[in-house]
Amino acid sequence: MNERLPPLMTAVVGLSCLSLGGLVWLGQELGWYRSSPQASRLLDLLQSPPAEPPADRSAPRPPLLISWHSPLAQQCPAVDPRLRRQLQKLASSLPRRTFRIRTDPSNYGERYSRDAYGNRVDPTPRVVVLHETVYGIQSAISTFLTPHPNDADQVSYHTLVGLDGQVVQVLDPSRRAYGAGNSAFQGQWVITNPKVGGSINNFALHLSLETPLDGEDADPSHSGYSQAQYDATALVLAAWMRQFPIPWQNITTHRHVDLGGERADPRSFDWQALQKRLLALGVMRC
Repeated sequence: MNERLPPLMTAVVGLSCLSLGGLVWLGQELGWYRSSPQASRLLDLLQSPPAEPPADRSAPRPPLLISWHSPLAQQCPAVDPRLRRQLQKLASSLPRRTFRIRTDPSNYGERYSRDAYGNRVDPTPRVVVLHETVYGIQSAISTFLTPHPNDADQVSYHTLVGLDGQVVQVLDPSRRAYGAGNSAFQGQWVITNPKVGGSINNFALHLSLETPLDGEDADPSHSGYSQAQYDATALVLAAWMRQFPIPWQNITTHRHVDLGGERADPRSFDWQALQKRLLALGVMRC
């Protein structure tokens, strides 16, 4: 008796499934499933296609590069009380001294929450890249205001700092600036277009200093940036560091993140001048 029970049960189950399928077909013909939520759900279940296998979501990793060791850590000067008071006074007037422009939409984009392969990515800014304009600040502003339909011509930063300390907001930090092309930082990039390669733009903030007149060339150095520029740069960086989880170790240069080896900016940058100001503002400790 026990040996004959499994085949019998199998036949009963098979007959039940055939009957159920027939009832669903009959229900379709008679229209009763339209008024029966239970039958509608059952019909959807029976007619749903088989699940497809998961797609390959592996994204290429950036090439191995020399790790970034911040020049800000090389020395540890004492905090200058006079410099702190000076910067605090400047900070209170910075919002009304900041000039905002309407950058053409072709020169920036939105931050992505997924890469080109469908993987979730964190678009929160966590690295700052320092640049220089090479030519005057008005030339840079004109470039950002001009439409650029070709991808190769599109460029932008979040903030410009003039020789006189003028701060120009090119983009809100929530936007994705086109400050670095094929780039990586500490083994991180995001690929939003496989044809272009990886970039840090999706999680970076970009600040560019106006180049002095003697630097409007391809020489490896120039006379350097003004004290007013270092003051304003430190104030902008301090605001970003407080708003986002950006440690001082993640303030880097275009030269370092560029994977093509073509960038040299910012040239003649005085890291100690920046360090003294970040210490005075309380956003850096050593």
